[in-house]
Parts: sequence; C-alpha cells; structure tokens
Amino acid sequence: MKKIEAIIRHFKLEEVKTALTEHGVQGMTVTEVRGHGRQKGHTEMYRGTEYKVDLVPKMKIEIVVPEERLAEVLDAVVQSARTGQVGDGKIFVSDLTEVVRIRTGESGKEAI
Repeated sequence: MKKIEAIIRHFKLEEVKTALTEHGVQGMTVTEVRGHGRQKGHTEMYRGTEYKVDLVPKMKIEIVVPEERLAEVLDAVVQSARTGQVGDGKIFVSDLTEVVRIRTGESGKEAI
C-alpha cells in the first residue's frame, strides 16, 4: 500500500477531488496548510503598502491506495492540479506497512 500526500493550490481542490472520485478513490483527508517552495512566497499590496507573504496557503490531500493503482491515481492528481505556473505543488509517496479500519478491525487492503 502507498500513501499519497499532494500539496495543491486552493482553487484546484474540487477538480482534484472529482478526478480522484472518477478513478475510484473512496476516501481522502483534506487539510489547509501553509508553506513555500523555492519561490519563498511572494509580495502583495494592501492599502498602498507592500508586504511579503512567505507562507503561501495550500491544500494537502492524503490518500491511501493499493500499490497497483499508484500510477493511475498519481496521474489523475497531476493532470487535475496542474496550471503550469510556479507553485502548483508537490506530491509525496510513501510506503504504508499497515492500515486498520477501527470500526470493523479489518486490516490491509480491505481497510482502505
């Protein structure tokens, strides 16, 4: 099993959720996060004063999938989240050794 953590732009959330649902992803966790990459944020103007925004608001989506579905789900996230501009986000994939559904006690792929 693999855990996918995708950091995306706020306005792309609905598009990514739709793409994941179309690819059979049944569950996900979504969190509002802040951070920056190489661009180190940006500057904005407010009432004539320029200020630096160094932690940019983003959305983090966490998904667990069987290993054989990884490429398909990654492609769905990349295609739906991409704008082609700096700051589109990142995807992190990690191995997951165990998953347990608390309600039933099921484990492994059955618990996803």
